[in-house]
Amino acid sequence: MNGMLYIFTGIVLFCMGLAGITLVNEPFRRILCLNIMGTGILLVIVAIAYRGVSIATDPIPHALVLTGIVVTVAATALALVLTIRIQDAQKQEDALNHNAADESDHS
Repeated sequence: MNGMLYIFTGIVLFCMGLAGITLVNEPFRRILCLNIMGTGILLVIVAIAYRGVSIATDPIPHALVLTGIVVTVAATALALVLTIRIQDAQKQEDALNHNAADESDHS
């Protein structure tokens, strides 16, 4: 019964993240929604690996989850850095376009 609760919670987390990605336009919130989706998937994998109190758990899914956590942290850091750089480049481009429009109005 405990395993089913974790599986259900993982599915709910995944669906919440998926809804967030489809409904939100801000890049930082989309990255957060991707992390929520990933957490739901990792929770389901851990719940599937659980076999009961008297039986040893399968170590392979746990190793995959640990690897998934490391990959998630690295991918999140990369996505955040790229998002910040894209926003900075867009701000600089907008400032250049605004300055060029002002100079052509004054001529």
